[in-house]
Amino acid sequence: MIFFLWNLLLALAWAFAVGVPSTGNLLLGFALGWGVLWLGRSILGSGDYTRRIAKIAEFAVFFAWKLLVANIRVARDVLTVKNYMQPAILAVPLDARTDAEIVLLANLISLTPGTLSLDVSHDRRFLYVHSMYTDDPEQAKLQLKQGFERRVLEVLR
Repeated sequence: MIFFLWNLLLALAWAFAVGVPSTGNLLLGFALGWGVLWLGRSILGSGDYTRRIAKIAEFAVFFAWKLLVANIRVARDVLTVKNYMQPAILAVPLDARTDAEIVLLANLISLTPGTLSLDVSHDRRFLYVHSMYTDDPEQAKLQLKQGFERRVLEVLR
């Protein structure tokens, strides 16, 4: 937590040094501050913080891409005469164990058009997901586990 505060302090210092404390300058300052902390990670001991921020950024790019692809897929299905839907309910086995991990995973899946988290099994070992486009159920489960779940766990653990 202390390194996050240092990063914010460096971002503020950058924004005021430039003279215009705008959102863009704050974001640039945050990125530059992260770079400074990353370069000094062996001296400062900020290796875990810089790794986690990098994983968060990687996850944000991954989610934005998945969101774009899913929106295009649903829009294509809505705008064309042919129906591409092959709905299925998937029981995705969970490696996520804590409430935060399961809730974040379920909400991110539900935010993606074409998928909806339905329920978690009583023993918390499976997440039930409705998918509009499921050519191969096993492949769809694997994509959810290796895509969303793996990255959520990397960010939270």
